Amino acid sequence: MNQLDFGFGALEAEFWRLVFVMTRIGAAVVAAPLFGTAAVPPQVRVMVAGAIAVMVCAWTPVAAPANLFSVQGLVIVAGEVLVGLPMGFVLQLAFTAPVIAAEIIGGGMGMSMATAVDPNSGTQSPALGQYFAVVVTLMFLALGAHLQWLALVVESYRVFPPGATWLGAEKFAQVPAFASTTFATAVMIALPVSLILLVVQMVTGIVSRSAPALNLFALGLPAGVLAGIAALIVSAPVLTDQVSELIAAGVGAASDLLAP
Repeated sequence: MNQLDFGFGALEAEFWRLVFVMTRIGAAVVAAPLFGTAAVPPQVRVMVAGAIAVMVCAWTPVAAPANLFSVQGLVIVAGEVLVGLPMGFVLQLAFTAPVIAAEIIGGGMGMSMATAVDPNSGTQSPALGQYFAVVVTLMFLALGAHLQWLALVVESYRVFPPGATWLGAEKFAQVPAFASTTFATAVMIALPVSLILLVVQMVTGIVSRSAPALNLFALGLPAGVLAGIAALIVSAPVLTDQVSELIAAGVGAASDLLAP
């Protein structure tokens, strides 16, 4: 029995079991994109974690520790948190690649000053970052990756039963290792547009040297913006392909955390 006993017998035991199961799920939801964004109220996160925990309690024989508020029980709860956080943070890394690409492209277009509040992090981000964030979010939902990720969270209770084991150091090392894939994808997304912007800037520089009377800033900024928009339209298929592969890699990295 837990130290906090309100005298409701089996009903109270199921309640503490539900709260215990929500620990891992809640940690994964908070660390994951979409569910854990600053725009999502905490009440919604609790409801999502509770709804998933109800299904886990119905499908798996997970049991809460006998003394949940003892030292051993708190250590088990900490282990649940450490299992859930990496599974959500891996997807968070996948969602940062388009934002990094937007920083590179925005600097080349001269739109670094055009910023807006990012609803995912609550901080300032380039205007192009909002566009890329919408694209990756829509593709994430359209590909059903959120359902695959939730299935992995439920599967984690079979691979890592509560109190039976912890994620080892080699598992935690896979999370920063996935960051290299994130940076490589960001470069591949920004490369086509950056090459076109480089050509436009070289042509603008040559024209300004040939005709010194022309204002470099009055000519270069509109040319860069127009060329960047045209390049974004032309490279849209590259963006969708890279984002779909990145989402698949993110879900695969979360699945690798559950590999024996």
